[in-house]
Amino acid sequence: MTIIPEIKSFAEDLTAIRHDLHAHPEIGFEEKRTAAIVAEALKSYGVDEIHEGIGGTGVVGILRGTGGDGRTIGLRADMDALPMEEFTNLPYRSTNPGRFHGCGHDGHTTMLLGAARYLAANRGFKGTAMFVFQPAEEGLGGARAMIADRLFERFPCDEIYGLHNMPDLELGEVAVFPGKAMAGAKFFDIQIKARGSHAAMPHNSKDPIVIAMALGQSLQSIVSRNVNPLKPAVLSITKFAAGSAYNVIPEEADLGGTIRYFHDDVGELVATRIREIAAGFAASYDCEIAVDIRDVFSVLENHEAETEALREVAVEIVGEDKVFTDPRPTMGSEDFADMLHAVPGSYCWVGHGGTMPLHNPGFILDDGILPIGSSLLARIVEKRLAA
Repeated sequence: MTIIPEIKSFAEDLTAIRHDLHAHPEIGFEEKRTAAIVAEALKSYGVDEIHEGIGGTGVVGILRGTGGDGRTIGLRADMDALPMEEFTNLPYRSTNPGRFHGCGHDGHTTMLLGAARYLAANRGFKGTAMFVFQPAEEGLGGARAMIADRLFERFPCDEIYGLHNMPDLELGEVAVFPGKAMAGAKFFDIQIKARGSHAAMPHNSKDPIVIAMALGQSLQSIVSRNVNPLKPAVLSITKFAAGSAYNVIPEEADLGGTIRYFHDDVGELVATRIREIAAGFAASYDCEIAVDIRDVFSVLENHEAETEALREVAVEIVGEDKVFTDPRPTMGSEDFADMLHAVPGSYCWVGHGGTMPLHNPGFILDDGILPIGSSLLARIVEKRLAA
């Protein structure tokens, strides 16, 4: 493994930053403390321009190389935590109840700060490095908010790169491949309004719980009976809320969940069938069913040339035998996809020594990943902007 020596020399500083961010997690569009720390760090490194409040709480840093004018390479990291409790008992565990960096975004932010620190001290590249610290990746549309705030009009860039920690890979392993890499996603909510009654007299009701259970079961047939089996799709119901007493049939029941897909037409098909089936149930049970379906994540698709460049850098940093280029698409989603729709680039996964999956309350990020990720991000700028 060939971590950039200068980055390796300040690895303890990176660990301290990450532990501080981890102890003070902030969820989407609430990352005010995190954004302030990022901006102050960029200032201390000597980054030329620092712009705050982009897309809400986003931060953009601009660093010009000494090799003259040239292209601009963007590097992006997400800053937000998850709205969940942490059960790790770490000495730097979350001090904010109901907030936890259970996806490692504290590490992503730290790795980009490490790359910025190195590049600010080693400006021999030709062109500009752009550091994009994004809020609200976890389903709240942070990338879209920054883009809507004219991110790429105000700060044009030619390519953009991002990464994510991956506990399924070993420390020092990297996965990167061209094409469709992460699924698009829609979130849905279904509200059933029927008629409540005493639980001992169900004949006086139009039981929304019975309706919701039957509807949920029927929705599971969409993927198996409406979607081409050669096109992957997932429909998961993840929320069910109804009732407040043992002896009361409630008036309402609510379902919620997600659709995942790699082809936009499949996403639209599943959404259409949810609405059609819900309308059929409303007619059959003589009740009201409202369906709200939201497009949350685009399909993440890595660009060929930029992915090859990222692969070459990964080989330089961790070694060819540790870089996996066989397609490993995941049904997980990532709103960096929207940036890749606007600007060519690539996204990779970097392994670490964790044993718990992402979004698990016991998730622990291995700090050994920090200098590796910082080296990857810094080197892609140096490679693509070689003087």
